[in-house]
Amino acid sequence: MVRTMPLDPQARTLLDAMAASGAAPLDQMSVTDARAFMDSMRAMQGPPTVLPVVRDVQIEGPAGPIPARFYRPRHDEFLPLLVYFHGGGWVIGSLETHDNVCRDLAVKTCCAVLSIDYRLAPEHPFPAAAEDCYAATVWAHDNAARLGIDAARIAVGGDSAGGNLAAVVALMARDRKAPPLRFQLLVYPVTCGRMDTPSYRENAEGYLLTSAAMAWFWAHYVPAAAGREECYAAPLRASDLRGLPPALVLTAEYDPLRDEGEAYAKRLAEAGVPAEVRRYEGQIHGFFGMSALIDRAREAFDEAAATLRAALA
Repeated sequence: MVRTMPLDPQARTLLDAMAASGAAPLDQMSVTDARAFMDSMRAMQGPPTVLPVVRDVQIEGPAGPIPARFYRPRHDEFLPLLVYFHGGGWVIGSLETHDNVCRDLAVKTCCAVLSIDYRLAPEHPFPAAAEDCYAATVWAHDNAARLGIDAARIAVGGDSAGGNLAAVVALMARDRKAPPLRFQLLVYPVTCGRMDTPSYRENAEGYLLTSAAMAWFWAHYVPAAAGREECYAAPLRASDLRGLPPALVLTAEYDPLRDEGEAYAKRLAEAGVPAEVRRYEGQIHGFFGMSALIDRAREAFDEAAATLRAALA
């Protein structure tokens, strides 16, 4: 591939600072250390946006309560809802690491947001995370009146592994015939477990997310390679994508996941699903949540929010 833009200078500054910190590569960390490292990156998000309603809730899940956090940008009227699944390779990440993202999405989309703290691998491998996310989405629909949301205007979304889970929940909702979903927001989603695209080779190392880190994540979430061919693990492997909600897929040029995200958007469109893909040139994986450090992240965030707001209007 011919690069269309050089690496964003602000992204380069971030990468240089991380390299200078002496932190071990993620794939060489223990799970505990990797989770702590992810928590430490919250400093890149800036101060949290103040909302009138932010409260923690418990959702009954397939294996016990699922922690979640509910955000409302205002008290009055029934709002549309975005059910959001955090990134982190199904192994790291939490309500806290994505708190700022969810606050800002609530404000900029004029939607309520429900962030899901699904079970993590390797303690809970596939399909635990997917089943938790589906159960939480069903719960939100069934409790719409109590939450003050419009059950007919529910979207799912997420970044990276969270984008994978959003796509998977959309598949599950179609296959299981509930709940009805209006839209899916997929931010540099994981859609395939084969790790064999040109973007994996071009961006194997040096751009925050590495191919070795993705192999580490997959080994924890779906240890058997054959399991990565299942559509609820890798939605690009689904035989039929008809009947899914419209989608916006965001990708980053310097990201191993770029090609599989764009391939998923292409397959959605071929199946008759309205699907738009936006590639952010010069950007790295993870930039969407780094608006305090990368100016183009704010642009991407605002564009995604505007699209979601229009889809749920």
